[in-house]
Amino acid sequence: MGSQGESPCSQVSGLLDRHKLAIIVILRVLFGLNKRVYYLLLLLTFGGLFYIGVNTSPVIVFVFSVCTISLLFSIYLTSWVLAKDEGPPEMSEISDAIRDGAEGFFRTQYGTISKMAILLAFVILGIYLFRNTTPQQEAAGLERSTLAFITVISFLLGALCSGIAGYVGMWVSVRANVRVSSAARRSAREALQVATRAGGFSAIIVVGMAVIGVAVLYASFYVYLGVDKPNSMKLTELPLLLVGYGFGASFVALFAQLGGGIFTKAADVGADLVGKVEQGIPEDDPRNPAVIADLVGDNVGDCAARGADLFESIAAEVISAMILGGTMAKRCKIEDPSGFILFPLVVHSFDLIVSACGILSIRGTRDSSLMSPVEDPMAILQKGYSITIFLAVIAFAGSTRWLLYSDQAPTAWLHFALCGLVGIITAYLFVRITQYYTDYKYEPVRTLALSSCTGHGTNIIAGVSLGLESTALPVLVITVAIISAFWLGRTSGLVESDGTPTGGLFGTAVATMGMLSTAAYVLTMDMFGPIADNAGGIVEMSQQPESVREITDLLDAVGNTTKATTKGFAIGSAALASFLLFSAYMDEVSAYAHQPLTQVDIAIPEVFLGGLLGSMLIFLFSAWACSAVGRTAQEVVKEVRRQFIDRPGIMTYQEKPDYARCVAIVASASLREMIKPGALAVVSPIFIGVSFKILGQYTDQPLLGAKVVASMLMFATVSGILMALFLNTAGGAWDNAKKYIESGALGGKGSDAHKAAVTGDTVGDPFKDTAGPSLHVLIKMLATITLVMAPMFL
Repeated sequence: MGSQGESPCSQVSGLLDRHKLAIIVILRVLFGLNKRVYYLLLLLTFGGLFYIGVNTSPVIVFVFSVCTISLLFSIYLTSWVLAKDEGPPEMSEISDAIRDGAEGFFRTQYGTISKMAILLAFVILGIYLFRNTTPQQEAAGLERSTLAFITVISFLLGALCSGIAGYVGMWVSVRANVRVSSAARRSAREALQVATRAGGFSAIIVVGMAVIGVAVLYASFYVYLGVDKPNSMKLTELPLLLVGYGFGASFVALFAQLGGGIFTKAADVGADLVGKVEQGIPEDDPRNPAVIADLVGDNVGDCAARGADLFESIAAEVISAMILGGTMAKRCKIEDPSGFILFPLVVHSFDLIVSACGILSIRGTRDSSLMSPVEDPMAILQKGYSITIFLAVIAFAGSTRWLLYSDQAPTAWLHFALCGLVGIITAYLFVRITQYYTDYKYEPVRTLALSSCTGHGTNIIAGVSLGLESTALPVLVITVAIISAFWLGRTSGLVESDGTPTGGLFGTAVATMGMLSTAAYVLTMDMFGPIADNAGGIVEMSQQPESVREITDLLDAVGNTTKATTKGFAIGSAALASFLLFSAYMDEVSAYAHQPLTQVDIAIPEVFLGGLLGSMLIFLFSAWACSAVGRTAQEVVKEVRRQFIDRPGIMTYQEKPDYARCVAIVASASLREMIKPGALAVVSPIFIGVSFKILGQYTDQPLLGAKVVASMLMFATVSGILMALFLNTAGGAWDNAKKYIESGALGGKGSDAHKAAVTGDTVGDPFKDTAGPSLHVLIKMLATITLVMAPMFL
């Protein structure tokens, strides 16, 4: 209690100070512990996990075992990468500045996100304390308060794990970049191997955490609630309790992607417009005041944000597939439904194994010379991807036979194995299509580069048209994949009690799992990109020989393509996962409303308007994300121009730029700008659902709120997929058209064509690294937020 003379503000300040002091004391105690105590705590933690695993299912024990081995493998990769030298002192100095900037921004950004997450957790708690319950939950004797706390715990755990996934991605990238730079002084193959293994560490941790997080929640709830015991919850109902985990992961990923994307692209645009176009200095030149901010942005935007993005993709897909598996098993009256529910966890456990094999397949050569005539890094990475896909097919077929075999339909497992094959083929086609449209070895990017010869305007026109065209093939692939998987599942032989064929939706769920069955290797290729980009910047700033810069330029160009292909992969998986989440939403509404909701009629005016609002949300969100980059970039441009005017010695290396000032400008602006589009995404579905629910009560239209939200979800998904494909591909193509000209084509660096290509690249920056990737997350977050908030719409 404060004294009477104290103001409320001083009381709050004193309380915060005491909390900070308590945290400092706790941290000092933790860091002061003996290593043996840490090992004992670790042993007790894993012992507890395996104890609840044994009391749940042998499948959970298998999942925990694989995740534990993967953790040990990631520790091996880390020690291997960190054992490499950091090169000369000038490289280490630049790397330290990048690391300090990235870690500082990360702490501030995630501090802001954590406060919003805690606030939202209280909102969810309030909603669930007054919501309806399903008949199954009532029969099991579950109280509202229990379900409320379960959902809030799931939400906070999902948010925490998503944050850790982002931190891991950033942590390794800021330490690997200088080691890749140093390796490039010896050989291109060694630099490639270091960058790949560094990315592999992050990817294994991200996928492993997504899997073990869901598995721990599932096993804990199974043991705590006494699932499948008399007068308790049925196993098929358990996955519905996990939706909060997916929402927490999506919530953090959206703000991480927005904040990181605004940071990295505002710094990049500002550095390019003044440095390259106005001053005519090379990319990553140490004279550019925004260069450190640009390199920091690669880590917080591409590494940290993409780690959180892929984490929530896997979490959302696993939970939705578990819900659909449980629903199908209940309808078909399968005696042991655990195989259908736990199948997604096993698939991603095998993903960790096969991706580890793919990562290890990329080896260094004994020859320490520079790159032998032309050794294409993309071809080496593709070889590793091919090995991963081959092993994934075998593992997937074995998993379906192990878990999806049923005496009711002996050949069903084979149908589902083929669904998985459809998903794996879809993933491969998405990667190849995106590579075709973004790699300068192919005609579309070369045509775009050629358009730069006639000016800035023609470059923009060609880039926009390329992006629009690039949506066609992926949509055709998604169409064929969903129809094929649905009918393979429907003809699996599994039928309901009245003889109606079922399994179609679960077939699409299995296809989604197939598509994500190589997610760890694909994320490895994605993390490779920003690490290579940072390495190139360090080489340029430390003024290494041209031969070293040529190696890092080649790796950087390949990294641009791998980043683009990963975004294509992410939007493809988002399309399939959103279809599953939409079906899971319909199932959940049916359960809570005590009446079936199997279709949505868009001929009803209110439902049609819901769809229109969903499409509008995508365009408005994209506009706000891009304009946020534009406004922040203007601040950077003004600051860089000011420094060149006030410090003329910068251009002659007589004065050093104030790098910290640009980092501070971008950091504060990006944290401020991420709030508006993020809040739009979170608030809109809740506002629309509640508004139309009230309207439905006055117009005697039951379930109107739920139906309008379903329509909004459907239209937003379709619009979001097309918009994300356009933004990602156009931005990637513009970037690599610039890289193609910088390689010496069409006049090379400094030519008029190069200046036009730089303009295209700056337009494409917010497309491919801010709005586009954020849409992947938005699509899935809309689905998970409607799952969590569904009781509000009834």
